[in-house]
Amino acid sequence: MTSLLSPARNTARATSAAALAAALLAAADGWLPRVEHREPSRWTGLLPTGDAADLLDPSLHADLAGAQVWLLSWLPGQGTPLHDHGGSACAFAVVGGVLTEDVVGGRPGAVREAATELWAGRVRPFGPHHVHRVANRGTRPAVSVHVYTPGLSTMNRYELAGGSLRHLGSERAGVDW
Repeated sequence: MTSLLSPARNTARATSAAALAAALLAAADGWLPRVEHREPSRWTGLLPTGDAADLLDPSLHADLAGAQVWLLSWLPGQGTPLHDHGGSACAFAVVGGVLTEDVVGGRPGAVREAATELWAGRVRPFGPHHVHRVANRGTRPAVSVHVYTPGLSTMNRYELAGGSLRHLGSERAGVDW
């Protein structure tokens, strides 16, 4: 007889942000009705992690407990400034439309941007020190789902000047958004 307390049954599962974003992409029909589009700025909505787990698999409640799930819509021309996620890792999935991500990297004095187009179905994971900007440079609306681990608490804004990254300021959850 197998014990209900066996290590195999009680091993904590840590589902990655990328796996959660991909699963939410596949389950988009369950949350897409919540998405709005608005001008002049992109729309963002927090999907409660309990709702996200229920859409995917109720056993994911523990994996999502320390995460945040954001739904975003992007009309043509809408985008973010250059930013990081204040120590949170992230993965986002493009559900519809096309987004362009400009990633910043390089050694001090030689920092540059590189652009990548992300089409519907693409999942983009990255670590906590990733500096980028995301925009809809197309002609059709776009929708994406973002999973942050741990939950997003700070975002730092930057500018690229003379081959260097310059910190412009920080925004804090609950204060600035």
